[in-house]
Amino acid sequence: MHVLPYWRLSGYYFFYFAFIGAFSPYFGLYLQSLSFSAWDIGLLMSQMQLMRLFAPYLWGAFADRLGRRVAVVRLAAVLSLFGFSVFFFVRGFAAMMLAMTLLAFFWSAALPLVETITFSHLRDASSRYSRIRLWGSIGFIAAVMGAGALLDLVPLPGLLWVLAVTLSGIFIFALTIPEAPMHQAAGEQLPVGRILRQSRVKALFFACFAMSAAHGALYVFYSIHLSNHHYSKFLVGCLWSFGVLAEIVVFLCMAALSRRFGLRTVLSLSFAAAVVRFLMIAWGADWLSILVLAQLLHGLTFGAYHAASIAAVNRWFPGRAQARGQALYSSLSFGAGGLLGGLLSGWTWEAWGAASTYVLSSGFAALGWICVTRWVTITDLAHADGRSA
Repeated sequence: MHVLPYWRLSGYYFFYFAFIGAFSPYFGLYLQSLSFSAWDIGLLMSQMQLMRLFAPYLWGAFADRLGRRVAVVRLAAVLSLFGFSVFFFVRGFAAMMLAMTLLAFFWSAALPLVETITFSHLRDASSRYSRIRLWGSIGFIAAVMGAGALLDLVPLPGLLWVLAVTLSGIFIFALTIPEAPMHQAAGEQLPVGRILRQSRVKALFFACFAMSAAHGALYVFYSIHLSNHHYSKFLVGCLWSFGVLAEIVVFLCMAALSRRFGLRTVLSLSFAAAVVRFLMIAWGADWLSILVLAQLLHGLTFGAYHAASIAAVNRWFPGRAQARGQALYSSLSFGAGGLLGGLLSGWTWEAWGAASTYVLSSGFAALGWICVTRWVTITDLAHADGRSA
């Protein structure tokens, strides 16, 4: 009888997203303290997205051919920790760029593989994914709140030690995760190329690209935006945490939501919420109540959106195509979309200002909404959720 390694998988997600919780909100502030310009910060931070553009697929294809996904996850964990150690010794732009590239290339390899391992362990109980993934959200909150409180008391270089602890946690839990047999779908096994030529897949991937591009300015400049409006680092952490708390609630309710409304409706609502959210951030930064409401929409713009997207990808890329399917989702959305959003926001932040940058983010979300509502059909995503049309 197969026993789900719930706590080992949950522990990995906890530390993986704890790293993001300490890195995304505060590393831009750390770079700003080293006197880098907004363009430099955008360029450096974009390396995380640039590596996610192609590294996950390379690692995913390697793991598929090797048939040992957990071994690749463990290798990525130790190399990420090694790559991050360089940050303790560098201050110049060129050296910082090299350190970011090393970290991003190894760190971006693991999550798509862990997603496929998780679904392999879940087997036919894929609706339980959200209850494992929510521990990543809890890790994010713990890190963003803890790091925010800490950085109000200690200099910004103290952030490096927080990040080192989270990467160490990733490595420790990577050692505990057991391998699981790959899910073998019944019927014909389609090559990845044929799956990608399906209109539903192309439409969803383009929408995911647009959603990640919309979030580029949020992940790179949101904390700087709040700091410029005189919010403390602790309050910055609180605002990030409100968003992830909403995300946790959505993860807990996602199985019921997808059964009740269908994944296409959930996706459509998520993109519409993103349009509104970024307009609120653009024009409401002086009002804390508006920022709180905008952050609560994160439950839709990331939580519901990600859970629905990953469920569809998991169904559409069966068997040995799963790791590459999840890698492509990561690469095209968080990689290509995040790269465009991060780089573009670095330029528009200096040329147009914060408000116009977030209005542009809203425009990207609107593009994704059009794509989902027009070209991702109800039948497609009803099937992805195991529902009949």
